[in-house]
Amino acid sequence: MPAKELKSVSELQSSGNGLLILNFWADWCKPCEQLNPIFDALADTYPNIQFLKVEAEKAEDITQKFEVAAVPTFLFLRNQAVFDKIEGANAPELANKVEKYNQVKESSPAARTDAKDPKQQLFARLEKLVNFAPVMLFMKGSPATPQCGFSRQIVDILNKDGIKFHSFNILDDEEVRQGLKEYSNWPTYPQLYVKGKLIGGLDIVREMAEEGELKSLIPVEKDLNTRLGELINTAPVMLFMKGTPEKPQCGFSRQIVDILNNQKVKYSSFNILADEEVRQGLKAYSNWPTYPQVYSKGKLIGGLDIVKDLIEEGTLQDALE
Repeated sequence: MPAKELKSVSELQSSGNGLLILNFWADWCKPCEQLNPIFDALADTYPNIQFLKVEAEKAEDITQKFEVAAVPTFLFLRNQAVFDKIEGANAPELANKVEKYNQVKESSPAARTDAKDPKQQLFARLEKLVNFAPVMLFMKGSPATPQCGFSRQIVDILNKDGIKFHSFNILDDEEVRQGLKEYSNWPTYPQLYVKGKLIGGLDIVREMAEEGELKSLIPVEKDLNTRLGELINTAPVMLFMKGTPEKPQCGFSRQIVDILNNQKVKYSSFNILADEEVRQGLKAYSNWPTYPQVYSKGKLIGGLDIVKDLIEEGTLQDALE
């Protein structure tokens, strides 16, 4: 489900005292246009958190209450009070903080005893961060305003080579700043990751750029339709769903997984919450607006209702052959 639109302070007050994340946006803001689908995807992934959108210029009472001066801005509230804030379009930082605060739950001592080891939790966060985008730069500051000379130099190298990358400001999260040193076994910043693997710091990146090797490591961006065509043909039967078969993230996905398992259908799956481009693009590609979607040999079978109908008619196996 997409994040709920919040229109007044009274609606905010009735939202309770749990963890709330407010996304202040505007319809003229291009970064907002890019981040809103990611915000909706996070809302699907973390159903125990309330994700609320605020159209800043229309819900002026909320905007003024929190003195929001720019969009996009993300506020993190607990007990109706702001305890953290992100200003600007930084999708990795947003995803990281959502994951971080999702783990900080009010629970009984018994529940805390059964919780994962803190180091395991941190490394799980770091794994998601380094894999957030094909090229991830962990730096001091942002590409627009680096906070150290080494970070500025590596940004210049990547820009000069025309390499598209996402970045994470390690000055904003001390836990990530210290934990990533151990995770990557690399004691300094900046650090550059490609497809989840550490390339190195400034000296290595500079040397690779000078030798013409850096570009060869960067994944070539494929046309979206080419990607989708390859994805739907990954296996004879492909399921595009929210979550994974082990951990479905919506009731419809859970039902279709149960059906396919009960019918002993062999299939592979793709979590559309992990790739917003695929999530939106596949709707147009297949001319099918909802998920889950089942494909057989590259052809769309349909969603949950169609699969149920095929079972009732006794023709599911025929349709999948």
